[in-house]
Amino acid sequence: MNPLSQRLLKMVDGLNFKDFVAFLSAFSAKATVPQKIEVIFKVYDSDCNGKVTFNDLIEVLLDLTGSFMSDKQREEVLSQLMREAGYTRESSLLLDDFIKILHHSGLKMEVEIPVD
Repeated sequence: MNPLSQRLLKMVDGLNFKDFVAFLSAFSAKATVPQKIEVIFKVYDSDCNGKVTFNDLIEVLLDLTGSFMSDKQREEVLSQLMREAGYTRESSLLLDDFIKILHHSGLKMEVEIPVD
């Protein structure tokens, strides 16, 4: 199972149909890059406080890498990425910061949802 699927399930838990469809619209080819980044931001904002912290990023990286990276390696990688983006470990990223960082990164924003 995709390690981020639990985070996505938590996001849609309790949504009514209209809100669920609105959530899914971010995965549409017609969705804008900022709309897609907003969903990623919400996935990363594990405590739903409107900010993505260094610890939030560590949790996501842990979900993605499991035992393939040590805690020290995860911290080093994220510290370097934060520095390159002009932030520190102590920075809290707001949605606008997140959009600024990812929008110009050349990140390919495609998602496939298997239906089998």
